[in-house]
Order: sequence, then C-alpha cells, then structure tokens
Amino acid sequence: MNLVQPGSFLTLHYRLSGPDGRDVVNTFGDKPATLSLGMGQLAPAIEQHLLGLAEGAHEHFDLPAGAAFGQRSPELLQRVKLSLLHELGDADASYDLGDVVEFPTPDGQGSYAGVVREKGSDWLLFDFNHPLAGQAVRFEVKLLGVM
Repeated sequence: MNLVQPGSFLTLHYRLSGPDGRDVVNTFGDKPATLSLGMGQLAPAIEQHLLGLAEGAHEHFDLPAGAAFGQRSPELLQRVKLSLLHELGDADASYDLGDVVEFPTPDGQGSYAGVVREKGSDWLLFDFNHPLAGQAVRFEVKLLGVM
C-alpha cells in the first residue's frame, strides 16, 4: 500500500472549510484534484497532516486559528492610489468593497490578489492577507491515488 511521503504525487478529493463550516474549496462533487506534495499547492500545515496517510484513506483534520494560513498581518493592508490602478490596469475600472483585484508580481511572472476593504476619494485600501488567515479551518481528504 502506498503511503504519502514528501514529494508524493496525489490524486484526491478534498474539502476546505472555514470556521463557519462553509466550503472554500470542495472537489467531492467534481473531478478529483492532482498535486505534488511540497510544490506549494496546499498550505504546509495541511501537507503535514497528509504525510503517512495510506492510499484510500478518508480523513478530517481541524487546524486551529492561524495554523493553516498564518495570522492576519496589519502590514498586508495597503493603500493604493486610484491613479496608479488606472495607470497599470483599466483606466475606466470601478471598484467596490469586497472586490478582489489581481496584481502582478514584481517580476511579472505571477500575480497575487487583494480585497478592497475601504474606499477613499483617491485611494483604495487592499487586504492582501489570505482570506482564512487567523481562522480555524477544517480539511477533509480522500486519497484516491499516491505515487
């Protein structure tokens, strides 16, 4: 029987839910996910709970507040001038509270997202914390294949 080890390639169904019990991600009703452990596709704390599980296992893990996605950081709240957003993006774009906006990484090879938390006359306050930062999460997994 194959056991999950660092670097294992996995085929699995999983569900991630926040403290309110609502699903953030749920693959159980769709096709299974495939991923390689250690490649950053899952939070390291979640990956640690998978190590040693056998193919076919169906488990639930409750992670305490902040364990899966870290604590909320006030440094990840940033004001961005609307003029800069219009210069770098769509000049006609409008933004509302709760909107998720993608920003390019400095090297241009990737992106990261921020949520609009406040609006000023010429700025927006973005929250770049993970949406589940500082919160307890539940992770359910069914391992279909381990290579």
